Amino acid sequence: MNTILLYYKYADIADPEKLASEQRELCARFNFKSRIIVAKEGINGTLEGKTADTEEYIRIMRADPRFADMHFKKSEGTPAGDAFHRASVKVRKEIVSAHLDDNDPKTGDVNPTRVTGKRLTPEELHRWYEEGREFTIVDMRNDYEHVVGHFRGSILPKLSNFRDLPQVTERELVPAGLKQKTVLTVCTGGVRCEKASGYLVKRGFEDVYQLDGGIVSYMEKYPGKDFLGSLYVFDERKTMHFTPADKHQIIGKCEQCKGLSERYVNCANLSCHAHIIVCQACAPAEAEAFCAKCKK
Repeated sequence: MNTILLYYKYADIADPEKLASEQRELCARFNFKSRIIVAKEGINGTLEGKTADTEEYIRIMRADPRFADMHFKKSEGTPAGDAFHRASVKVRKEIVSAHLDDNDPKTGDVNPTRVTGKRLTPEELHRWYEEGREFTIVDMRNDYEHVVGHFRGSILPKLSNFRDLPQVTERELVPAGLKQKTVLTVCTGGVRCEKASGYLVKRGFEDVYQLDGGIVSYMEKYPGKDFLGSLYVFDERKTMHFTPADKHQIIGKCEQCKGLSERYVNCANLSCHAHIIVCQACAPAEAEAFCAKCKK
């Protein structure tokens, strides 16, 4: 049986190249396929392998004091172990690309080890929903991700990339009067909403939280509750959910016919190549799948 791990940790990494080399050795040792990013600010990864091997990987990682409390999200892997094409370990400037201006006192140095929103557990968020507490969820994922699934009542900013966060904050969040309200940032596994929550704190938002462990942790504990549709994932599965097939609610819509669908493809116009939902009936072959703009 195969297991997929999703994890991240903001930590001070003195030698990212050394850590990346160690990760490559582990991937080779356990025959993992992966997508792992290492930077001076931490590590962000997802990988697939035999369940026993992934458990040993967790043990090895937690033996490192920098990652002793790292939260690993687990989900059932693919039968053939092909959720990823290969093992990929890269060193980059950031583990999630925000591209904030380091020289801007309002945005620079958003280091989650020093500034971040308050952590809210899935259990606490569920209680907020049950009690009818006043709060606003801001989905910090890309817009093509949240069209297939999102928390009820959440704000879905037009984020083409996470680096659009400053523009979206000024264009959508500040005018919505959220600076004085309780705001909860969410994303898939937590890595983006953690940095985004720190950014909002630095921009003067007064009561900012981040969903600890991300959406996947909430869905795992409360399947079919409060989160509508499916969760977009960055591997060959494309989407995942924890509800039985006969109770699963589809909210994604085909770009062409607007019927319900969760079939992701890339726009067949190579100069566009947008990630979109197009149902099988509208485009039996992916070469026939065009986004609404390109189809017109």
